[in-house]
Amino acid sequence: MTEQQVSPSHNRHIVVVSETFPPEINGVANTLRHLCQGLLKQGHRISVVRPRQRHESTGNVTSAGQALFTDEHLVAGTPLPGYPDLRFGLTRSARLTRLWKRTRPDAIYVATQGPLGVAAVSAARQLGIPVSSGFHTNFHTYSRYYGAGFLEKLLCGYGRWFHNRTAITLVPTRKMQTVVNAMGVHPTGLWSRGVDCNRFNPHKRDDALRASWNVEANDRVVLYVGRLASEKNLQMAATCFERIRNLHPRTRFVLVGDGPLRKRMAERHPDYIFCGMQRGEDLARHYASGDIFLFPSKTDTFGNVVTEAMASGLAVVAYDDAAASEHISHEGNGMKADLTDDDGFIDAALKLVDQPTLLNRIRAQARLDALDLNWHVQIEQFEQLVLNQKHRVKYHATKQSIPLL
Repeated sequence: MTEQQVSPSHNRHIVVVSETFPPEINGVANTLRHLCQGLLKQGHRISVVRPRQRHESTGNVTSAGQALFTDEHLVAGTPLPGYPDLRFGLTRSARLTRLWKRTRPDAIYVATQGPLGVAAVSAARQLGIPVSSGFHTNFHTYSRYYGAGFLEKLLCGYGRWFHNRTAITLVPTRKMQTVVNAMGVHPTGLWSRGVDCNRFNPHKRDDALRASWNVEANDRVVLYVGRLASEKNLQMAATCFERIRNLHPRTRFVLVGDGPLRKRMAERHPDYIFCGMQRGEDLARHYASGDIFLFPSKTDTFGNVVTEAMASGLAVVAYDDAAASEHISHEGNGMKADLTDDDGFIDAALKLVDQPTLLNRIRAQARLDALDLNWHVQIEQFEQLVLNQKHRVKYHATKQSIPLL
């Protein structure tokens, strides 16, 4: 074993810093749940630093009773604008410095780039502790969807400043790695995602659930799972479904999730089926009870829902970006359209409904391909990237201020 490689059997103390964490439901929290569980199984000590969540119960376990960390440190939080269910973490770097002087970690992973992330990176740099960051969210592109596109350049500059203060930035796909490098963020490492194929399984299809949606045996269910928010490009999902329904009136549109657009969409489309937030086995049943999965987002860095839908035996329609760019082969195990080709997105969905043989073949292949997406492999990759000695230090004696551009 070379000096730059880390043996998975060498147990380390790893700190995970994040402004969102289970039981919150979003892609980052879901990824961190699998990451922390996997690292614990590898024998590492896992400390979590996060904001206190609203109405949370105390404890370090998931609803399934699985431990997520060895210990945690809670900080104050304030609601994130536009995302009242998520919170910025608020603490001083001096507080984290004192904490990590008492129990010095081997490595720190900062998953979010808010105030808590800034404080964590500053404390780690002061103590000379290896600190890595994750590019989980395209916040600079979100500004376009909230009437604040003029902030995109500023947010991009901030992201470049933040990530370049860490030793390495982990990205989930090769395409995102190219995007992040073009932003001026270096170095980057590829760390993808797995999927729980035991939980998400076609055998969990529920005829009673489909009946509650007024769906008969040969009817098609178009499914969306995710946050009901502007940056998810839900207008495209609705436009696509309406085109499908014009030709196939018995098709149903089922939306799983919640968010600021739910009320408006429910008022505009009272015939759509809104199931709200679903967790665990209930979420798995909803996935497996669909047929076609629409993922219209153009802002996600990965989109765990894509691989969850594949594992559930659904035919995914997505743009050639994020998880789809990595794991979907067009007309092989799903359908893809170029990011600029909205008509192609709709045509791909229509083709699935029009051609049952193609739909069934794609659904079967999606499940088979999802079986290869193993979380254990990704946990080992994370270990090598975050604990790798050659990425230990990228610290400078001079202080860096947050850029204005």
